[in-house]
Amino acid sequence: MSFFKAFSAAMILLLISPFVCAQSVSVSNAWARASVKGQNATGVFMSLKASSTTRLVAINTSVAKVSEIHQMSVENNIMKMSALPNGLELGAGSVVELKPGGYHIMLLDLKKTLEKNSKIDLQLTFQDATGKKTQMQMTVPVLLQANEGSNASHGADHQHH
Repeated sequence: MSFFKAFSAAMILLLISPFVCAQSVSVSNAWARASVKGQNATGVFMSLKASSTTRLVAINTSVAKVSEIHQMSVENNIMKMSALPNGLELGAGSVVELKPGGYHIMLLDLKKTLEKNSKIDLQLTFQDATGKKTQMQMTVPVLLQANEGSNASHGADHQHH
């Protein structure tokens, strides 16, 4: 009887494990735009790919007082930037590009100048369809543009928690 219970428990775990495990999000080509002295805002850009539908709902960093997810759009031939208070949806298996002129992370009220070739730490928070939140810690290179330096082509150092 104990073999049957153990076998049944193992089968149940196998069946529900996709729903219990934290969603998997991969990040590539991450970089932050360098700032100049006196500049109080900059952007962070990357490619995100989720294995299941999830949302990027928050960003934290020690280099800015405020971090927001933004979207650029054109309304009546005028470029407009706005925050996405409900986060950014990442469809299962789709790559979502955070890039200049589109979706991006905005760092506001910078605490220091972000110098070219330095690095910043970010914490991304994702929320899956059940409401479960997970965090990803990453270190992002600071560049003038995306194709600079070898770090940009390989993505950022990151890990899930």
